[in-house]
Amino acid sequence: MSTTSHSFSQHRHQIEIDDSTLSYLDIGQGPVLLMGHSYLWDSQMWAPQISLLSQHYRCIVPDLWGHGFSGPVPTSCRNLRDVAANMLSLMDNLKIQEFSIIGLSVGGMWGAELALSAPSRVKSLVMLGSFIGYEPEITRDKYYAMLDVIKAEQTISSKITAAISPLFFANNPKPELVNQFEQHLQQITANEIDSIYQVGKMIFGRRDTMDDVEQFTLPCLIMTGVEDKARSVLEGYLMHDAITASQYIHIPECGHISTLEQPEFINKHLTEFLSNNIS
Repeated sequence: MSTTSHSFSQHRHQIEIDDSTLSYLDIGQGPVLLMGHSYLWDSQMWAPQISLLSQHYRCIVPDLWGHGFSGPVPTSCRNLRDVAANMLSLMDNLKIQEFSIIGLSVGGMWGAELALSAPSRVKSLVMLGSFIGYEPEITRDKYYAMLDVIKAEQTISSKITAAISPLFFANNPKPELVNQFEQHLQQITANEIDSIYQVGKMIFGRRDTMDDVEQFTLPCLIMTGVEDKARSVLEGYLMHDAITASQYIHIPECGHISTLEQPEFINKHLTEFLSNNIS
């Protein structure tokens, strides 16, 4: 189920990785951008960016396991480093040697892992509304409790939806975005719940990737919505301080899903960053 009304169905492809099917969009020509979406969303979250960037770049936009049109989490995929390895397999299958990564939330988390594991291949990294350190204990326990309820009930109830939804949006959100997202959550089927649970545990139980960021020599752009309730501005500063070659930008009047809440602002800064760092 797509979380936006945009459609790029003619550009959708599938690949078998391990024992599951990864679905992805492949749009445009030029230097390659690998784009990773947020938890509980899908590749359509990038629609405003794909429409612009595909005019100058080749946009590869996978659906995370258990999201969008992708299959369940493969049995061998147990953490975000494994997810990064899956995405590198996608690039290998497409015979793409060099690429840049643009990730939002978990997309930035596995994107950082991929940049660490294949430094000669990842040319630049953008992390929107993301944090690659440990999940703070208080929020980790809160999210784990939500995941346990979702798994037990085999659905995302209206009560859980009411708790989750505000985490993704600004203080005065666009009603159509909220309605689409909440409808999407409540349409997630029992067959999809196990993967949603597994991916959630990977995200909120992730390792502290900040331990390794001194290895980063590639250009990095970090952006955080000033009203992001899931990933704070402070977390963005911590990453910016730790990553030498990074730039940090606040996104005004914006929550977690910046690509849809402030698409023009995001497009402007992505275009500037990419034009300065991709030949």
